[in-house]
Amino acid sequence: MNVSRIAAGRVSATRVALAGGIALSSVVLLSGTAFAHVSVQPQGEAAKGGYATVNVKVPNERDNASTVKVEVNFPLDHPLASVMPQPVPGWKAEVTRSKLDKPLELHGKKINEVVSKVTWTADSSKIGPGQFQQFPLSLGRLPEDADELVLKAIQTYDNKEVVRWIEEQKEGAEEPQNPAPVLKLSAASADHHGGAAPSASAGTDEKAGHDDEKADHQETAAASSATDTTARVLGVAGILAGVAGVAFGVLAGRRRSA
Repeated sequence: MNVSRIAAGRVSATRVALAGGIALSSVVLLSGTAFAHVSVQPQGEAAKGGYATVNVKVPNERDNASTVKVEVNFPLDHPLASVMPQPVPGWKAEVTRSKLDKPLELHGKKINEVVSKVTWTADSSKIGPGQFQQFPLSLGRLPEDADELVLKAIQTYDNKEVVRWIEEQKEGAEEPQNPAPVLKLSAASADHHGGAAPSASAGTDEKAGHDDEKADHQETAAASSATDTTARVLGVAGILAGVAGVAFGVLAGRRRSA
């Protein structure tokens, strides 16, 4: 009876271990797939109406091929007046501009053309198996009437394979197989540059605070000075008392001897 129970327990434990291992493997595989997508990540904040620096992160998904070309497209329904790629060693960047049906106005100037695409082509470098590369971009001014920007990307391998990261996420639906990179926009800052000017009341309060602090220091210094003077007086009085005591002792000794 006990033997059968022990055997049954071992079988159950084995089944649980197998089930756990399968579940863990599934999570790892799914996580690896999710992290392998082309993505866009801001360096710091990407606030509406402001400017931002972002990284287009391109991982290599193939074990037998290297990435040699990356193309990122920008939406013309929310055009960006400025798109500047940062030089990446071993890669050549090409900027493509397109005309707008409705001109943009920025700093009092009308802009008829904007950057619609940036293409990086391998010059003396590649993204090999098990590697990734980041392509920095400076973007602005970001739209104020959108919560995100969809930047559709196309990845080309040296075996001529092309992967199109252009599928947009539908609300309530599962993630598509080749999702387009999405740049999430945060709430607009006070001056579109991450800070606001200090108010006059703030300056007044700060001055009052400094004055109070100065008065406190003066009070402390005065108290310290008074304490120091008292201590010196008491010290001198103690010394005089000690000298008088010694003199009295000497005189008393002489009287006894006499």
